[in-house]
Amino acid sequence: MPGPRRDRPAVLLLLGALLAADLYFHLWPRARRELRAGAPSCPCVLRRPPVPSAPQPPLRTRAASALRRLFAHPLYRSAPPGPAEPLLGAREALRYYRRKAARWNRRHKLYREELNLTSPSAPLLLRPEASWLQFHLGISRDGLYPRSSPAVTRLLRDMQEFTTISADYSQDEKALLGACDCSQIVKPSGVHLKLVLRFQDFGKAMFKPMRQKREEETPEDFFYFVDFQRHNAEIAAFHLDRILDFRRVPPTVGRMINVTKDILEVTKNEILQSVFFVSPASNVCFFAKCPYMCKTEYAVCGNPHLLEGSLSAFLPSLNLAPRLSIPNPWIRSYSFDGKEEWEVNPLYCNTVREIYPYSNGNRLLNIVDMAIFDFLIGNMDRHHYEMFTKFGDDGFLLHLDNARGFGRHSHDETSILAPLSQCCIIKRTTFLRLQLLAEPEYRLSDVMRESLLQDRLAPVLTEPHLLALDRRLQLILRAVSKCIDTYGEAKVVANDSTQPEAPASDRVKLTT
Repeated sequence: MPGPRRDRPAVLLLLGALLAADLYFHLWPRARRELRAGAPSCPCVLRRPPVPSAPQPPLRTRAASALRRLFAHPLYRSAPPGPAEPLLGAREALRYYRRKAARWNRRHKLYREELNLTSPSAPLLLRPEASWLQFHLGISRDGLYPRSSPAVTRLLRDMQEFTTISADYSQDEKALLGACDCSQIVKPSGVHLKLVLRFQDFGKAMFKPMRQKREEETPEDFFYFVDFQRHNAEIAAFHLDRILDFRRVPPTVGRMINVTKDILEVTKNEILQSVFFVSPASNVCFFAKCPYMCKTEYAVCGNPHLLEGSLSAFLPSLNLAPRLSIPNPWIRSYSFDGKEEWEVNPLYCNTVREIYPYSNGNRLLNIVDMAIFDFLIGNMDRHHYEMFTKFGDDGFLLHLDNARGFGRHSHDETSILAPLSQCCIIKRTTFLRLQLLAEPEYRLSDVMRESLLQDRLAPVLTEPHLLALDRRLQLILRAVSKCIDTYGEAKVVANDSTQPEAPASDRVKLTT
């Protein structure tokens, strides 16, 4: 018996060799065929590593050409006539904001003492180079910011990255709760959820959370005054406003907010603290505490803590730069069955022209600009507009509160263009830029798509909304063409500093 035991290793080696040969002849042909075809082979065969392809430039780099070409066009390089009159004096603004920062530090210290918080807390310092302060100092009669503004670029980045140090309701919602001095309120609202967030550099932004998914359209049976407030509409409106060279929308950016860390843990408002809850899906939620929409069904929720929204930079304090809120002459009826005069009277513009300041100057031309902007985004909710009092009656109009835009890409609400179609006037610079954006090289949807790629929440708009911009732009140009055919270009297309007048008889001819 010892003999067979000594031969056992040799037998095992022989069996192993036979098994290896069997595997080779049966498996290698199939593996070789799969390797040649590029298909995954069996686990026993190593795959050949793929040959690395040549590096491709980032999408934003490859796609930015049209946007760069647009802003390099002479229409976007022309200098305004004369030096731009600034809204604020630098010394006065710094002195005012330093007092506000000192007051905030005192209140924050008292708040921590009331809660017996002993951990060290460094006082908040106001830095003159802060991007939000430089944005305020850059506001002029020409617009909210210059065409090429490093301060706005930094501000957009800071709003995306800076830590929040406080959160509170906006002033208009406080007014509805009777919790603030309403003399500082431009126009109360409160029917939608929005919060004021303050950052580590003492800058403030208006936060509007996501309420509707991008691919969802506003139901056609919804009235405009009960439509959703869309955070992505605020972001897209800022980009469109800059592409049109209006520069009347405050810088706005998208951000993922941690509702627990960035809001609940930093707010001192007990009412705001009380509206937070955890949903059955273990998500942290909160809702608006106001006379409307105050139910948990209308809450916004994180996932479980993160919630995307828009952040719009605050304008200068009303104490520094007072603003007027003026009813839009083409205001809509905020009722289920009523109509305003402009909706039933095709000669309504004649009446408007008889009222100062629409009887002369640029105010009516600025109203037409605003109507064009609102038509492109589909916003029917422009009941008021605001202006800085310092710039007088010919100052630019602020395009604020655009969250009800971009609701329905499948519908073009041409009634928004009533100021243009009834008055038949338009600024020459506006008309030329609209014509440029209709050219294939500068197509509006293309430059908007590129511009929105700069936002961290991209894609901000769905493709149907982008294509709707091109379609609506053609409708605007068609309306201007109709006016020119009726009155002639000299009476319709106005230099930006003058307002053309069309005879009443001509206007009757157009409307009939």
